[in-house]
Amino acid sequence: MMRGILRVILALFYFAAGVIHIIAPKPFLSIMPTWVPAPEAVVLLTGIAELLGAVGLVQWFSLPLRKAAGIGLALYAVCVFPANINHFILDMARPDGGLGLGYHVPRMFAQPLFVWLALWCGGVTDWPGRRRTA
Repeated sequence: MMRGILRVILALFYFAAGVIHIIAPKPFLSIMPTWVPAPEAVVLLTGIAELLGAVGLVQWFSLPLRKAAGIGLALYAVCVFPANINHFILDMARPDGGLGLGYHVPRMFAQPLFVWLALWCGGVTDWPGRRRTA
């Protein structure tokens, strides 16, 4: 039951993030590392990926699709980590300290949690629990 509840919460989070990426891309563009090509397209595509991952995570008719969505969202969380690091560096370099360590440090530690949560909610892993046998 807990997995189902967290699956819906995670899907809502990613769905909202996907919508924001598409309708208000400016904040995401401002934290994009300079080495990323076509930043506008990347932000749009990441928004679409979040929307598709969210829908795939909560659909009820295909466990393989749910697992694929979980893997996709986990990979997504890994791939956007450089933008989070870049945001940390840029923000902390501001004269006012930006959002500060109280925001950025928990965010850095949360990223691996999002990777695991996507895999767990998608049914890809049962770690740290045990897989049930019928």
